[in-house]
Amino acid sequence: MSVVEGQIAPDFTLPATDGSTVRLSDLRGKKVVLYFYPKDDTPGCTKEACAFRDNLGVLQSMGVVVLGVSPDSLASHQKFAQKYGLPFPLLADEGAQVATTYGVWKEKKQYGRTYMGIERTTFLIDENGIVQRVFPKVKVDGHVEEVIEAIRSLEA
Repeated sequence: MSVVEGQIAPDFTLPATDGSTVRLSDLRGKKVVLYFYPKDDTPGCTKEACAFRDNLGVLQSMGVVVLGVSPDSLASHQKFAQKYGLPFPLLADEGAQVATTYGVWKEKKQYGRTYMGIERTTFLIDENGIVQRVFPKVKVDGHVEEVIEAIRSLEA
């Protein structure tokens, strides 16, 4: 299954780094940037998380909640968030059920090895829970700016 623009974002409930449990449907009335990333504390994922961190003020001023999701454990997320001062929740999708539902849990190949993992993807969800934009196969450089631009274009 793959989540596409125009559909209601599938609901989920996952544990967050701040000790809370995040249910997507509880965020109705707010825009949500839901970004899936492969692994805590790896170069690309760190760069992406820090870019969201550095632009969080702009995103929050637009009424946006940022949520990062990977299959890492809550303990791993907490270490990662603490190390880089990430002020938004990272959600632990151990077992990758949510990633599978969103269609971002894919077969990957690296160094001749085939394995299952996250395809870096961001979903922009509006106040009504509708997926407005999907950013597949994200290239980290310039991605957050691309997301901010997409939010501005939706508001125009």
